[in-house]
Amino acid sequence: MNREPLLRLGLAMWSQTQWKQSLYGDAPISARLEKYSQIFNTVEGNTTFYALPKLATAMNWRDAVPDTFKFTFKLPRQITHDLQLQNAQSDLSHFFNLMAPLIEKTAIWKIQLPAQFGPSALPSLATFLQQLPANLQFGVEVRHREFFNKGEAEKALNRLLIAHQCNRIIMDSRALFAALPNTPVLIDAQQKKPNVPVHPIATAEQPIVRFIGQLDADINSAFFQQWCNKLALWIAEGKQPLVFIHTPDNVFAPELAVRLNEMLRATSSLNGLAKINLIEQQLNQPDQLDLLF
Repeated sequence: MNREPLLRLGLAMWSQTQWKQSLYGDAPISARLEKYSQIFNTVEGNTTFYALPKLATAMNWRDAVPDTFKFTFKLPRQITHDLQLQNAQSDLSHFFNLMAPLIEKTAIWKIQLPAQFGPSALPSLATFLQQLPANLQFGVEVRHREFFNKGEAEKALNRLLIAHQCNRIIMDSRALFAALPNTPVLIDAQQKKPNVPVHPIATAEQPIVRFIGQLDADINSAFFQQWCNKLALWIAEGKQPLVFIHTPDNVFAPELAVRLNEMLRATSSLNGLAKINLIEQQLNQPDQLDLLF
């Protein structure tokens, strides 16, 4: 009998050409999701933000991963950015009809809101949350600055999310912006990624952290240590955090996730956490990721 993991750890995508050595080996492109799911137990499904998959594609994704694996998927930008959650019921129904094969294997459905979605739009968010399927779990990511100043706007947002048992998605880009913008990759990432304060609040039972690191291991580790303490506290409270690791180009994201896993395992209350093994590590340690106590 499979136990539900107390922590889910994954990357921003499951397919990246540069991950052949660490994740895929000689597997064909069509097998990348299967190989990824043998190492990590969750992933950010960002493709649905830009385009809807065909029903057959959704079924293939479902069949490629074990029951212990859980996706997260973003709602389409047509709903969140173009319509800004208003008059979106038809689009929402169409989306969930296409994604129906994946519902049982999806932990969180993400609502990423644009930077211009501010405090005055909270009534639209409240109405939208009331329209969502009650049996599914959702997370909301905001980028408007007033939701990060610990004032009335942020308090109102948090109260709304708590009332609807909806998780607030936490973007941690501190490590990224601690780097000097001295390469095209860093310059591009710092221009595109939000630089917002980190408020590690859990408004529901599956707090979500999106961590954007950099190449300096010491800087990443300093921020990781803070998250080790917070993740351990959430788990002790009975919550199931989800953590997604990014880097500016995501080339070394698997190795960065391994580093976080090692630091979590060194945390006294989490020392029973299983070890993540990338392909080059599996010659001596063939265990797969379990992330269970």
